[in-house]
Amino acid sequence: MASFKVETEQHGELNCWRISSDHAELLIAQQGAQILSYQRVGEPPLLWLSDQAIFRQGKSVRAGVPVCWPWFGNLQRNPQAVQAMYHAEQAPAHGLARTRDWQLLGIEEAGSELRIEFALPEAQGELPGWPHDVELKLRVVLGDALELSLTSHNHGNAPVTISQALHSYFAVSDVRQARVEGVEGLSYIETLADWEQRQQEGALGFAGETDRIYLDTPPTLSIVDPHWNRRITLASSGSRSAVIWNPWTERAKELADMADDGWQRMLCIETANVWDDVVELRPGASSVLKVIIGSEVI
Repeated sequence: MASFKVETEQHGELNCWRISSDHAELLIAQQGAQILSYQRVGEPPLLWLSDQAIFRQGKSVRAGVPVCWPWFGNLQRNPQAVQAMYHAEQAPAHGLARTRDWQLLGIEEAGSELRIEFALPEAQGELPGWPHDVELKLRVVLGDALELSLTSHNHGNAPVTISQALHSYFAVSDVRQARVEGVEGLSYIETLADWEQRQQEGALGFAGETDRIYLDTPPTLSIVDPHWNRRITLASSGSRSAVIWNPWTERAKELADMADDGWQRMLCIETANVWDDVVELRPGASSVLKVIIGSEVI
């Protein structure tokens, strides 16, 4: 039986909760219901928190797992059906959910797990420029692994089309030594080469800036980190696309909330519904985007 401790903390302008068990520790911000860090006792962090992170209202933190919803990335790069849902002029990158305060619905123990649930009430018709009635909830389960489930339920009387992602920043010893397995043979969109479609040969290693959308992804991807003798596993459902990103040297220098060498210690694999994998919610329908983050010794 695990024992849990929940403490409230203030990081800059953000209200946060630090949740610790005998096995792991989690830091979550109310803004965006964003997990900022996740670490198992006696191990390096699994999720990366930038040491130059900015904790400011209205700005997503460079860390953990930002929730991108109801669109991902640049709205203009999304399918027309996703663009048509939004009726304002300025469309912030990665949607409207990650910079708003979510409501903590509850924290409860269930055997050896702790279950934390958040909701974004504004998503039910009160998001500026996005006049749809979608109940949006994020469920976090802290147990042997970390489980995240983002549920969208359309309460309106018209279909709603969304793209979304759990934009996970993983901690690695040195991204130049890491590789991603599970992408072998997949088609991907190379956003750094005019959004050209290509095919992955073998596992994915890193030798420069990387920003790719992988298509028809399998349920499990993993990051192999030889220096830390670790494999991070991502088991997803409700998703058949993933975005893999690392800014490398020049791009990192442009990011105020990342150290110039911060790119070496992080790698994003974003469990997503993007490109041709967007979600259409008919009236009364729900979708669940889910990822279970675990690790094992190699």
